[in-house]
Amino acid sequence: MSTNTNEDQRGITTLVTDLADQAATLVRTEFRLLRAEMSEKLEQVRNGGLEIVAGSICLLAALLVLLQALVVALAELGLGMAWSSLIVGVVVAIIGFVLVRMGTSNISATNLTPERTQEQLAKDTRAVKEQIR
Repeated sequence: MSTNTNEDQRGITTLVTDLADQAATLVRTEFRLLRAEMSEKLEQVRNGGLEIVAGSICLLAALLVLLQALVVALAELGLGMAWSSLIVGVVVAIIGFVLVRMGTSNISATNLTPERTQEQLAKDTRAVKEQIR
Protein backbone atom coordinates (compact mmCIF):
# COMPACT_ATOMS: atom_id res chain seq x y z
CA MET A 1 0.00 0.00 0.00
CA SER A 2 2.79 2.40 0.80
CA THR A 3 4.43 1.86 -2.62
CA ASN A 4 1.19 2.83 -4.32
CA THR A 5 1.08 6.06 -2.28
CA ASN A 6 4.70 6.80 -3.18
CA GLU A 7 3.90 6.24 -6.86
CA ASP A 8 0.90 8.59 -6.55
CA GLN A 9 3.08 11.21 -4.88
CA ARG A 10 5.74 10.91 -7.57
CA GLY A 11 3.03 11.05 -10.23
CA ILE A 12 1.51 14.19 -8.71
CA THR A 13 4.95 15.73 -8.20
CA THR A 14 5.85 14.92 -11.80
CA LEU A 15 2.56 16.40 -13.02
CA VAL A 16 3.05 19.58 -11.01
CA THR A 17 6.65 19.89 -12.19
CA ASP A 18 5.62 19.30 -15.80
CA LEU A 19 2.83 21.84 -15.43
CA ALA A 20 5.24 24.43 -14.03
CA ASP A 21 7.76 23.73 -16.83
CA GLN A 22 5.08 24.00 -19.49
CA ALA A 23 3.72 27.22 -17.96
CA ALA A 24 7.22 28.70 -17.93
CA THR A 25 7.75 27.63 -21.55
CA LEU A 26 4.42 29.16 -22.50
CA VAL A 27 5.30 32.43 -20.79
CA ARG A 28 8.69 32.52 -22.52
CA THR A 29 7.08 31.77 -25.89
CA GLU A 30 4.43 34.42 -25.38
CA PHE A 31 7.11 36.91 -24.38
CA ARG A 32 9.12 36.14 -27.53
CA LEU A 33 5.96 36.59 -29.59
CA LEU A 34 5.26 39.90 -27.85
CA ARG A 35 8.83 41.07 -28.43
CA ALA A 36 8.68 40.11 -32.12
CA GLU A 37 5.30 41.76 -32.59
CA MET A 38 6.41 44.95 -30.82
CA SER A 39 9.52 45.03 -32.99
CA GLU A 40 7.33 44.80 -36.08
CA LYS A 41 5.01 47.52 -34.77
CA LEU A 42 7.95 49.82 -33.96
CA GLU A 43 9.28 49.32 -37.48
CA GLN A 44 5.82 50.16 -38.82
CA VAL A 45 5.70 53.33 -36.68
CA ARG A 46 9.20 54.30 -37.84
CA ASN A 47 8.24 53.84 -41.48
CA GLY A 48 5.04 55.79 -40.93
CA GLY A 49 7.00 58.60 -39.30
CA LEU A 50 9.39 58.76 -42.25
CA GLU A 51 6.46 58.89 -44.66
CA ILE A 52 4.89 61.71 -42.65
CA VAL A 53 8.15 63.68 -42.73
CA ALA A 54 8.53 63.14 -46.48
CA GLY A 55 4.92 64.13 -47.08
CA SER A 56 5.33 67.21 -44.90
CA ILE A 57 8.36 68.31 -46.90
CA CYS A 58 6.38 67.93 -50.13
CA LEU A 59 3.46 69.86 -48.67
CA LEU A 60 5.77 72.65 -47.53
CA ALA A 61 7.27 72.90 -51.00
CA ALA A 62 3.77 73.00 -52.51
CA LEU A 63 2.73 75.71 -50.05
CA LEU A 64 5.73 77.83 -51.01
CA VAL A 65 4.89 77.49 -54.71
CA LEU A 66 1.24 78.36 -54.08
CA LEU A 67 2.19 81.38 -51.99
CA GLN A 68 4.53 82.56 -54.73
CA ALA A 69 1.70 82.15 -57.24
CA LEU A 70 -0.52 84.27 -54.98
CA VAL A 71 2.15 86.97 -54.85
CA VAL A 72 2.40 86.96 -58.66
CA ALA A 73 -1.40 87.05 -59.01
CA LEU A 74 -1.65 90.04 -56.66
CA ALA A 75 1.14 91.78 -58.58
CA GLU A 76 -0.69 91.24 -61.86
CA LEU A 77 -3.83 92.75 -60.33
CA GLY A 78 -1.95 96.02 -60.03
CA LEU A 79 -0.10 95.78 -56.72
CA GLY A 80 3.64 95.96 -56.94
CA MET A 81 5.66 92.79 -56.39
CA ALA A 82 6.99 94.13 -53.09
CA TRP A 83 3.53 94.99 -51.75
CA SER A 84 2.13 91.63 -52.90
CA SER A 85 4.95 89.80 -51.14
CA LEU A 86 4.47 91.86 -48.00
CA ILE A 87 0.71 91.24 -47.85
CA VAL A 88 1.05 87.47 -48.41
CA GLY A 89 3.93 87.26 -45.93
CA VAL A 90 2.03 89.12 -43.21
CA VAL A 91 -1.14 87.02 -43.66
CA VAL A 92 0.82 83.75 -43.55
CA ALA A 93 2.80 84.98 -40.50
CA ILE A 94 -0.44 85.83 -38.65
CA ILE A 95 -1.93 82.42 -39.45
CA GLY A 96 1.30 80.73 -38.32
CA PHE A 97 1.42 82.74 -35.10
CA VAL A 98 -2.20 81.86 -34.25
CA LEU A 99 -1.57 78.16 -34.93
CA VAL A 100 1.59 78.12 -32.80
CA ARG A 101 -0.20 79.87 -29.90
CA MET A 102 -3.11 77.41 -30.09
CA GLY A 103 -0.74 74.46 -30.25
CA THR A 104 1.35 75.59 -27.28
CA SER A 105 -1.75 76.19 -25.18
CA ASN A 106 -3.04 72.72 -26.06
CA ILE A 107 0.16 71.05 -24.89
CA SER A 108 0.60 73.08 -21.72
CA ALA A 109 0.99 71.10 -18.50
CA THR A 110 -2.42 72.18 -17.19
CA ASN A 111 -4.16 70.77 -20.27
CA LEU A 112 -2.29 67.48 -20.00
CA THR A 113 -3.38 66.76 -16.42
CA PRO A 114 -5.60 63.64 -16.31
CA GLU A 115 -8.51 65.38 -14.60
CA ARG A 116 -11.07 62.58 -15.02
CA THR A 117 -8.64 60.05 -13.55
CA GLN A 118 -7.92 62.34 -10.60
CA GLU A 119 -11.64 62.80 -10.00
CA GLN A 120 -12.24 59.04 -10.16
CA LEU A 121 -9.36 58.35 -7.78
CA ALA A 122 -10.80 60.90 -5.35
CA LYS A 123 -14.20 59.20 -5.56
CA ASP A 124 -12.58 55.80 -5.00
CA THR A 125 -10.68 57.15 -1.98
CA ARG A 126 -13.90 58.55 -0.50
CA ALA A 127 -15.69 55.24 -1.10
CA VAL A 128 -12.92 53.27 0.60
CA LYS A 129 -12.94 55.66 3.57
CA GLU A 130 -16.72 55.25 3.88
CA GLN A 131 -16.38 51.44 3.80
CA ILE A 132 -13.74 51.56 6.55
CA ARG A 133 -16.00 53.56 8.87
